Amino acid sequence: MPMAATHSSNRKLHDAIFEASKACQDAAAIHGADAVTNATIGVVLNEEGNLAVLPTMEKVYRSLPMSELSAYAPITGLPDYTNAVIDLVFADNKPDGYFAALATAGGTGAIHHAIANYAERGENVLTSDWFWGNYNIICNETGKNLSTFKLFDEEQKFNIADFTNKVDELLKKQNSLLIILNTPAHNPTGFALSENDWDQVLDVIKSRVANKKISLLVDIAYIDFAGEKNATRKFMKKFSNLPENIFVMISFSMSKSYTLYGQRTGALVGVSSSKAVIDEFVDVNKYSNRATWSNINRGAQALLIALSKDQAAKKIFENEREELYKMVQNRADIFVNEAEKCGLNHLPYKGGFFISVPADDPVAICNELHKELVFAVPLKLGIRIAACSVSSKKISGVADKLKAAFNHFKN
Repeated sequence: MPMAATHSSNRKLHDAIFEASKACQDAAAIHGADAVTNATIGVVLNEEGNLAVLPTMEKVYRSLPMSELSAYAPITGLPDYTNAVIDLVFADNKPDGYFAALATAGGTGAIHHAIANYAERGENVLTSDWFWGNYNIICNETGKNLSTFKLFDEEQKFNIADFTNKVDELLKKQNSLLIILNTPAHNPTGFALSENDWDQVLDVIKSRVANKKISLLVDIAYIDFAGEKNATRKFMKKFSNLPENIFVMISFSMSKSYTLYGQRTGALVGVSSSKAVIDEFVDVNKYSNRATWSNINRGAQALLIALSKDQAAKKIFENEREELYKMVQNRADIFVNEAEKCGLNHLPYKGGFFISVPADDPVAICNELHKELVFAVPLKLGIRIAACSVSSKKISGVADKLKAAFNHFKN
């Protein structure tokens, strides 16, 4: 007899990313780490295969007093932290409106709160068909359903037609809709919406919001690995003076931008033309904070505050992060260039940790790759290559091996 509640008793987590990583670790134990190519893990590894940690971040973090690392933080987060997050999220592209931010347990916590509080139970949340699997898990956990639109059209451009169709389809059945867009440096494809794409998305939302409520969550977890900070944030200006029944949220993460993955610190930022909407945003998410993790890692918040206030350290830190971004971008460029030479179809990559290759049977292709001691993540629609975790030396040749794996099943 199962002891768990009926809504939980059948839950089992099958995570393709961690399962692929485990297969790679098993192979490394047999053949040695140098012999395997680990393109599964979503963290930046340096050219020696070790976790890349930004030196100035580490220096500032280690300088914090123990009392700052150990004390509780306010439920909504340290005020200097949430103010700094708003400045970091928008840079020089702050839209006109009212703002608030609350600390969360990483970017995942921000996404959790957006889904928990801005989608009705039993109704559907909309995102693209290429998506981070945790969106679906959070929807299931909070009593929502995940619907998808096709991210790419036949020309591998943003599929505004299917996006529009799915918005219309869902708004016929429900009076509110939460839309999640992960851009720029989309996980798992590295895609980014263009300025024109954003204009079209917002036109669709604005033209369909009469007597409805639409919330938009923009997941920017990888934005600092997408290019120059203001260029990658330019689209945020478009969130100025939107109708009161269109609410924009942005999920912020310290994991990638600060190489602070395990400290689980992020924030959910809200922007609205209505102060009442922002006041409600603070109230409902403060309640959710208390109900889930009570309060957030104070040490990581203190780190971000210290870096934001020390302009000299901040500049050095940003230069270090820029070098890390260039290293990841160089690896991705190697893969993309070799893919084009060997005729391997891949989805449009603009920046970030990952590149994706469409496949009808991703598991079979990845298993074939294992024979070459190359390990990638099989997703529902294709294969994810983590350029962030593969050295420039090892990523050279991966596209050819992947092409050979595809050819194996054509014969």
